[in-house]
Amino acid sequence: MDLSVIIVNYNVKHFIEHCLYSVINGLKNIEHEIIVVDNNSNDGSQALIRKEFPEIKLIINKKNLGFAKANNQALKVARGRYVLLLNPDTVVQENTLGHCIKFMDDNPGAGACGVKMIDGKGRFLPESRRAVPKPSTALYRILKLNNLFPRSGIFNRYYLGHLPVDKISEVEVLTGAFFFIRKKVLNEISFLDESFFMYGEDIDLSYRIIKAGYKIFYLPEPSIIHYKGESTKKGTLNYVIHFYRAMMIFNNKHFAGNKVRLLTAAINIAIFLNATLSFTRTILKKLLLPFIDTSLSYFFFTLVIGGWASRTFSASYTYPDLFTKVIAPLYILTWIGSIAAFKAYKRPFRFLSLVKGILAGTVCILVAYALLPAELRFSRALILIGALLVLALTSTVRIILGISGTAKVQGISSGDRKVAIISNKQEYDKITQIIQKSRMRYNLVGRISPRQEDEDGEVLGKLADIKEIIRVNRIDELIFSPLDLTAGEIIEIMQLLSSSPVRKKIARTESDYFIGSDSKIRKGEICTIKIGKIV
Repeated sequence: MDLSVIIVNYNVKHFIEHCLYSVINGLKNIEHEIIVVDNNSNDGSQALIRKEFPEIKLIINKKNLGFAKANNQALKVARGRYVLLLNPDTVVQENTLGHCIKFMDDNPGAGACGVKMIDGKGRFLPESRRAVPKPSTALYRILKLNNLFPRSGIFNRYYLGHLPVDKISEVEVLTGAFFFIRKKVLNEISFLDESFFMYGEDIDLSYRIIKAGYKIFYLPEPSIIHYKGESTKKGTLNYVIHFYRAMMIFNNKHFAGNKVRLLTAAINIAIFLNATLSFTRTILKKLLLPFIDTSLSYFFFTLVIGGWASRTFSASYTYPDLFTKVIAPLYILTWIGSIAAFKAYKRPFRFLSLVKGILAGTVCILVAYALLPAELRFSRALILIGALLVLALTSTVRIILGISGTAKVQGISSGDRKVAIISNKQEYDKITQIIQKSRMRYNLVGRISPRQEDEDGEVLGKLADIKEIIRVNRIDELIFSPLDLTAGEIIEIMQLLSSSPVRKKIARTESDYFIGSDSKIRKGEICTIKIGKIV
């Protein structure tokens, strides 16, 4: 058998479906097996694989064993002379696997190879090839000097920034997202080190391949899409801790002496600083909107109090400081607290939750008002006016956030996205139906023909003119039909438009799902769209 493809899955049902279709298309005329290890997913992944891909070997774990242990389970039963460790959030071109087999056959000194990876917007992913994170290399990466000197062979050695992206290169480290390796090499150096739960096991495996006397190569063609899955939210505290601890495990295993102790100290400092920044950022993010609501509400409520006093009593009358500086702020805090209790600060923002929170807060204030001594009961009317004021202000803030695109607000949009679909007429109609049944506000501009021979007069134009079509029609988003375009063609278009802000999604109409990577929501975040909801 030529190739064993191993995929570890954890709660990425819709991505593994696309991944498996692309892999199967790339395995034609190759003697192969596909092994999926599911790490206790609860999103229906197991049922999907059993139903749609019955020929695949499925190993089901009762708990999440981590990347290394799960891969080792499959490696123990893999029969191919080559093994591909592949992430489920990838899409491979039709010729990717055959190209890797041929390259390895032609280069017997190669122990493993990897390919050029792009993200969901078509941009090159630097982790496609890396260097062994020796103490100095890791330290420059931790200090983020690689960002300041992206092409430096010293400060950005971790990502081998000095090497050309479009040339075959001998490298030191491959990513576990696509790791093509000889099975006999694995049998010689042993499988993945299970000391690494997440991150680092691919670095360790690469280093052991080199130490055993084999070479590792980076291939610029063909390339693959790597959406960088939901469990890999870079910048989160969980990622920082796992990543840096993996660095520590690797360096303690392979290096020794004062340099390792220095690196360990630097890593611990980096974890502390990142944890502090992450915690501070999270707290500020959660408190910012309540702070804005509180400040605006109190400011305008004091103006209303002054105006109400002048209108009700006399122009010179003012309420006592006890009311304006103590009781009125307590009213505001009660409304804001009630808004929070009804989860109206949870995104996407919902106006109904906001209204419920303010109503509940008003009831609490009125009950408390009735229990106060007469000298502290200033005005029921002001309570009702204050409730309407807070509702108006908080609603206005959310409308502004929604229109500006700063945050998701139910029922509010910054405008319908202009969408073009690259497909034949039949698939265009199916995709249109999915969009119409979903909650996404799309302005369908029309269809781009994937083939030159398409004679439909209603098309926006041909694929060869895609840049001009996008410019003229001001397209915000492209949707690809994988039934009309090969994975290679989709990847080629994504790379062609890598510098464009146009969003890119792939639709599989038989499953009613779109997949894509929308960096405007969050860098690397995955978004899937199903009929009637966003998952």
